[in-house]
Amino acid sequence: MRGRKRLEDTLGTDADLERRVSDIAAYFDLAREGEAVTDELKKEIDDLREIAEKLETQTLLSGDNDMRNAIVTIHPGAGGTESQDWAEMLLRMYLRWAERQGFQADLNEYQAGEEAGLKSATFTVSGDYAYGLLTSEIGVHRLVRISPFDQAKRRHTSFASVFVAPEIDESIQVEVKPEEIRVDTYRSGGKGGQHVNTTDSAVRITHIPSGLVVACQNERSQHKNRDRAMKILKSRIYELELEKKREATRKVEDSKLDIDFGSQIRSYVLHPYRLVKDHRTKLEVGDVDRVLDGDLKPFIRGYLIARRNQS
Repeated sequence: MRGRKRLEDTLGTDADLERRVSDIAAYFDLAREGEAVTDELKKEIDDLREIAEKLETQTLLSGDNDMRNAIVTIHPGAGGTESQDWAEMLLRMYLRWAERQGFQADLNEYQAGEEAGLKSATFTVSGDYAYGLLTSEIGVHRLVRISPFDQAKRRHTSFASVFVAPEIDESIQVEVKPEEIRVDTYRSGGKGGQHVNTTDSAVRITHIPSGLVVACQNERSQHKNRDRAMKILKSRIYELELEKKREATRKVEDSKLDIDFGSQIRSYVLHPYRLVKDHRTKLEVGDVDRVLDGDLKPFIRGYLIARRNQS
């Protein structure tokens, strides 16, 4: 059914493009006849350009898992409360990005920071090409700003890491033996419904061979949280095995080793100037607020084009 829907969307897009090109041609004819259609023509061309860029971006996503949903995990790095607050800002940025894309984002696990921000967060982004698009975000993100937690108003540098795995479905079999996992239950805290933290419904699963740890707390039922946590764990294990087989992704793994200076993929500078710079593609954007509000299209597109050129 998903494949059928994609084909129907492709046919619909083809018909839409044909209509738009025809409309633009008609506007040019009206303009030659002296009609004042400049504003309408400009809008049609801008809309067509946006659709063309979206389609081009999809052609850059040809991996086996690029069309899958994405499971995203955010961890603060060096910097204490500063980095925990920065991790919270990143979470908001990605949730806003998903909203802009028309994707659904579901929070699976959230551990609040001691003073502000978060210690850990995992969420699932559902939508076509969610994983392929978000692979550009894997790595360490660096923030430079005047600290809101420093009474002396000094400049601080904070770090947070982002990891993305494809959500697997029934077509992919990942075996996890019962003796390879440890399951812990605990009382949920932080974000959730009014009943989320009244029972020990949250579940944390540790995969002993790999050391992977996943948690889920967004459901009231411990059983549902365990099922969701197992699905996330299998997706993480699957991605881990894929990385072992792909030499090209070793740079990605290296970028996650140290959440500290020198390992960042992107810097967000709020002081003494305002700039977001991707260190892999050298792309720079001056409108920091727009980026933090979820406009990641230039960075994602730039990364995918650079990856294609390197392959």
